Amino acid sequence: MADLPTVVCFGDSNTWGYDPATAARFPRKVRWTGVLARSLSGAAHVVEEGLNGRTTVWESPFAPGRCGRDYLGPCLASHAPVHVLVVMLGTNDLKAIFRLAAPDVAAGAAALVDLALASRSGRAGGPPRVLLVSPPRLGAATDMSMLWGFGAARESSAGLGPLYRTAAGALGCAFLDADPLVTMDPADGVHLDAGGHAVLGAAIAEAVRTLLDDARS
Repeated sequence: MADLPTVVCFGDSNTWGYDPATAARFPRKVRWTGVLARSLSGAAHVVEEGLNGRTTVWESPFAPGRCGRDYLGPCLASHAPVHVLVVMLGTNDLKAIFRLAAPDVAAGAAALVDLALASRSGRAGGPPRVLLVSPPRLGAATDMSMLWGFGAARESSAGLGPLYRTAAGALGCAFLDADPLVTMDPADGVHLDAGGHAVLGAAIAEAVRTLLDDARS
């Protein structure tokens, strides 16, 4: 019997499952990746690759090892063959230390998609199918979001969706805008609550299922 196709979910703390109410990690069944795994049970193997503080292509002096570009290649090679790669990154690029505008953040996300499409980590040595997810906008500023460097970033975060959509179209990958679907928990303004994970997981499952069906046709 053939192995199930592999779906890799590559993201930051909202993929890792950071609980804004407790600063701990949501249980696997609550995280959107867990919702995705249940939805695709028997149809795909879902790999969680979330990391708190992960950026697209930028290295932080405060949190080494969080640059997504540096890890994505080894990650894809480790889990190959990867049938579908889900990328949801960009929120941490908005931190004040990086001094980036929304187009810069979108360019970083596009660079990750480009890297994945140039890899040989997919089925039969080809590239994986890619779903680029634009993260939801930041919530109103809180003490924690200010401490993390997001104080002035809400307006920029609201502009990511259209830019990510354009990047996905130019690169020929699938796209999902999370902003109309979910909002950040007001407890910190940066992370999803349990209900947000449920909604996002269901939406990503629908998009991934379409990509898996396309790959079989």
